[in-house]
Amino acid sequence: MHKKKPDKEPQVPVFWFETSDSVCRRFQFEPHGQLSVKLVNDSRPIYHRMVESFLNKFFPSGYPYSVNEGYLRYTQFRALQHLTSAALSVLSTQSLLFAAGLRPTPAQATAVSWILKDGMQHVGKLICSNLGARMDSEPKRWRIFADVLYDLGTGLEVLSPLCPQLFLEVAGLGNFAKGMAVVAARATRLPIYSSFAKEGNLSDLFAKGEAISTLFNVLGIGVGIQLASTICTSMQGKLVVGPLLSIVHIYSVVEEMKATPVNTLNPQRTALVVADFLKAGNVSSPADLRYKEDLLFPGRLIEDAGNVRVGRSLGKVIKPSKLYELKIIFPEEKFVLNGGGKCIDMVLEQDASGEDALRGWLVAAYAAQMEKSSQELGVGTLQEAYEKMNDVFPVFLRALQNKGWHTDRFLDGAGSRFAL
Repeated sequence: MHKKKPDKEPQVPVFWFETSDSVCRRFQFEPHGQLSVKLVNDSRPIYHRMVESFLNKFFPSGYPYSVNEGYLRYTQFRALQHLTSAALSVLSTQSLLFAAGLRPTPAQATAVSWILKDGMQHVGKLICSNLGARMDSEPKRWRIFADVLYDLGTGLEVLSPLCPQLFLEVAGLGNFAKGMAVVAARATRLPIYSSFAKEGNLSDLFAKGEAISTLFNVLGIGVGIQLASTICTSMQGKLVVGPLLSIVHIYSVVEEMKATPVNTLNPQRTALVVADFLKAGNVSSPADLRYKEDLLFPGRLIEDAGNVRVGRSLGKVIKPSKLYELKIIFPEEKFVLNGGGKCIDMVLEQDASGEDALRGWLVAAYAAQMEKSSQELGVGTLQEAYEKMNDVFPVFLRALQNKGWHTDRFLDGAGSRFAL
């Protein structure tokens, strides 16, 4: 008789212990291949355990190694922004109910705050939803704009008791501004979070960001209730505290955005990268450029990058006869350049990528260096600049990609493009 062999050899569990900083953990591979971790012993002081617990709940897994530079500063000011915004919301709701003829308590103002998010707010959302391409190009600027609009709407609500006969008009206009703010804030959330996702951990970043927002919104509501019960029981108190909270709120948003290293190419960031490359021969990373960006006036021309302007229509930039000459110089390129006055216009084809925009920008910058006069760029100058660009572009592009820039697309904010 033959002995029947067992179908499967018994599996020996694979596990090990790791000890670090007075913490002992047991690691084991489960039968389905997943790694489980169990805390065996933790002799650290309670303070250290509380800090680790806080980081696990409100920061992405693997922090700080799983996120890009600037995330901590961004998070600090995000917390302050939500705290002040929630406090302002309580004060504005209390004022609206007062203007409507009620005498609400702070608790009542908090309970009914969600009721006042309809009507004109939806109109504001519809209008702002048409500006998505601009928000892709300048997410930081539109994020600041969203909070300025939100504070304007809140300010109108706080002032509503001064003109109770215009309650519907003032409250409607306030909700209109807040509706636009809501759309702009939500639309810019993804590109901002994406700039910190170092290891593809976008969902984790988003979840932990929402956790911090929720925590400090709750704290802000508590602060608002306390202020509404004490200092802000009178309109004079609101007129003092409201602007102070708004100033802290906007300052926090500006600091958040300054700390955000957005890694997509738009006109301003491309100009800054090209200017640094031409001046110093090095390529700046998104973290290097974050404090150089102009968040209020992103369309300003940068002389060291050739004073290039993007987004005008082809018919306004160049004459048909000139277009034929340029297509001979750049037969395979997806950009057209034309200089005159103090700037050089660049128009891109419909399917132009970030690499195409970079090539055109470098040609314009080199041509501007060669020809400082205010006359139109000569064909010879453009040809020489084009050859120079071709020599350095492979190295330039490789350095950009190594620094973390996304060169596959160029976000020009719904600028005009052409197709032949």
